[in-house]
Amino acid sequence: MKLSIAKDQLIAGLQAVQNVVSTRTTLPILSNVHARTEDGRLYLTATDLDVTVTCGVEAQVTAAGATTIPVKRLFILVRELPVGEVELETDDKNLTKLSAGASYYKMNGLSAEEFPPLPKFKETGSVTLPQDKLRAMLKKTSIAISTDESRYVLNGVFMKFTPEKLVMVATDGRRLALTEEELPAGSTASGDIIVPTKAVNELNRLLQANGEVEIRFTDNQVSFRLKDESAFSVLLISKLVEGNYPNYQQVIPKEAKERIPLVREEFLGALRRAELMTNDKSNSVKLAFTKNNLTITANTADVGEARESIAINYKGKDLSIAFNPGYLMDPLKVLEADEVFLELTDELSPGSVKVTSPFHYVLMPMRMS
Repeated sequence: MKLSIAKDQLIAGLQAVQNVVSTRTTLPILSNVHARTEDGRLYLTATDLDVTVTCGVEAQVTAAGATTIPVKRLFILVRELPVGEVELETDDKNLTKLSAGASYYKMNGLSAEEFPPLPKFKETGSVTLPQDKLRAMLKKTSIAISTDESRYVLNGVFMKFTPEKLVMVATDGRRLALTEEELPAGSTASGDIIVPTKAVNELNRLLQANGEVEIRFTDNQVSFRLKDESAFSVLLISKLVEGNYPNYQQVIPKEAKERIPLVREEFLGALRRAELMTNDKSNSVKLAFTKNNLTITANTADVGEARESIAINYKGKDLSIAFNPGYLMDPLKVLEADEVFLELTDELSPGSVKVTSPFHYVLMPMRMS
């Protein structure tokens, strides 16, 4: 393999794939990036056997071929190079020579044949939607993914596809985030999948503000093909979380007694400040609603006390409820609407954060001391 490539193209390609590589792998080949040339492009692939990312970038190919190179070392080296054009040449012993201006390096690699092959996909239905829409949906739901490995089925985002819409849900048992999006005409995929946390994190990083993403899935894996106007292309393939996702509809409150409009930034700022007066043992803030007023308090014996009042539009009965401030702030950080609605029934029932678009965040209250 012999090629010449712009430094920024090579960095962009390596950046897209290198995150999936585990630092603690027992298989040396999984520390390497698979590099192959095809049709005047360089394709870079990295995998941890659960999530695989392939990225195609433009290159001037003199001799076609394939090899694998230690990805972290290669990425740091290329990033530090002072010039904009990089030449790569690999011999039949998988020794890769890298030259750029006055810099010259040799890196030992492993045979491309040892690298795990890309998973094969049967032709099933597919869904294509704008990348920014999928990114916004993942951003709004991934905040509620469980990190408890004993409840493995919750360690990811649940996606329900129908020809008309995509529903996305995540929950950790204490809160739940749900959003949905209408799908363009011609969508042919239907079914339920659970996309694991690592793949969700990679998508949150890779999805762009423009371009489209094509989604395909089988019983045990899913692929996301990211396409835009440039010659840059990314394919992410992931195993799915196995198991049946719990019935999330059961925990969504059917109706609430009070629907309180709040200025998102103002509410978020007050919660941020109040959270400073909590600690791991006493991690709750109290919201007290009285006529046209919200008082936010936090009181922790060995930390201190917080009290803030916000003028709001509230005409209901006096109502107090306590929440984990971090959990309550999470949706406020990812939503873009200026106004949010807090729906409440009483101090013991779950509260909901909503906006005018299809988004629903359900949060269990905490005991008030």
